[in-house]
Amino acid sequence: MKLNDALRRAQTLGLDLVEVAPTANPPVCKIIDFGKFRYDISKHTKDKKPAGSKLKEIKFRVNIDEHDYLTKIRHGEEFLDRGNKVRVQLQFRGREMAHQEFGMQLVEKVRDDLSGMSQVEMDPKITGRNITMTLAPLPANRRKRKFTAEPETAEQSREASEPVAT
Repeated sequence: MKLNDALRRAQTLGLDLVEVAPTANPPVCKIIDFGKFRYDISKHTKDKKPAGSKLKEIKFRVNIDEHDYLTKIRHGEEFLDRGNKVRVQLQFRGREMAHQEFGMQLVEKVRDDLSGMSQVEMDPKITGRNITMTLAPLPANRRKRKFTAEPETAEQSREASEPVAT
């Protein structure tokens, strides 16, 4: 359709002639309401925006086992890798309050272990029976994971499942 014919048709319908694909040969145009077209595009771009960084929480206890500690650290790295902030919370119960220095040592250890992925946003602070610290992720190009969960290869799992001859 010729340009003049398309413009005339759009005006008779009370709509606009909008060029949709200018690089195509011939260029592609649509007869639509331009205000509605812009509104739909803005809604579409709003839907694509990320929700922003969320705050994830990891809870520790003073007498945590090494394996449980490593699992929680791996989760923390995962959260930081996705761009989320992490709140580390250590909870005291009963007589554990008498030895708050053990709790501070554990929180410092968490901070050191996650230092390759994060920076401290809020220093460790004792509030009541808890010690809380907030970590913010480093920029993506500066992050270095220490505690990645290594996937088992088929050979390793086969060796583990084979009976041992004695």
